[in-house]
Amino acid sequence: MDEDLDKEAIGHQLAAGIAEAQALRAERMDDSAPGDFPRLKEWQAARLAGNYADLLASPRHKPAAEFFLSDLYGPKDFRSRDDELARVVPIMVHVLPARALATLLEAVKMDALSESLDTAMVQALRKLGKSSAIDWPSYVAAYRLCGRRKDRELQIDLIDRIGKTLDRLTRMPLIHFSLKLMNGPAHLAGLGDLHSFLQRGFDAFSFMKGADEFLAIVTERETALMKELFANPNARRPVS
Repeated sequence: MDEDLDKEAIGHQLAAGIAEAQALRAERMDDSAPGDFPRLKEWQAARLAGNYADLLASPRHKPAAEFFLSDLYGPKDFRSRDDELARVVPIMVHVLPARALATLLEAVKMDALSESLDTAMVQALRKLGKSSAIDWPSYVAAYRLCGRRKDRELQIDLIDRIGKTLDRLTRMPLIHFSLKLMNGPAHLAGLGDLHSFLQRGFDAFSFMKGADEFLAIVTERETALMKELFANPNARRPVS
């Protein structure tokens, strides 16, 4: 229930999570081969698009699949969104419902964790001499070299939690009205990326009219792949 959520505490966690993601990205500015990071993200995005081709082809599930693959789990640059969010955290704590704040917090946690895991993967690929030419065997080897199974499990759990929270938000008429009302002012105030992120997530899950099946598929496939990669150095690439 929303009354059980401490909005001030969520605000502090939001600020800390944004700062963590920003620090991880800042560290890459002086990297000797900065192109390795977007290369990995693009490779992972292609893997996800192939593994979820059936959801992307489904009229009902396509918007939600695209939202996850682009806005939560894909190669998009989130610096503008997070810079905007960092500026307005105190305001959002006062004006947004606790459930909406919780959704943003989970997204920020996902962002920071994914950035950390991607940094570790690039470092592992470099050790293997494969950072500029990623293929499935080198990806498996780097994944296993990184380890961090608990973080991989958390990443999958965050996907499920974000999806379930978005699904609940679609049943709150006030959220829909507030997002529509905020569209113009948000862009005028330089908060366009942040507003668009919220709007895309809300619209995608509202259109789906129930997220249980979608989230069960994603959680099952990602969990099965994670277990296979840790157990088998010769794991085969998944197919949808």
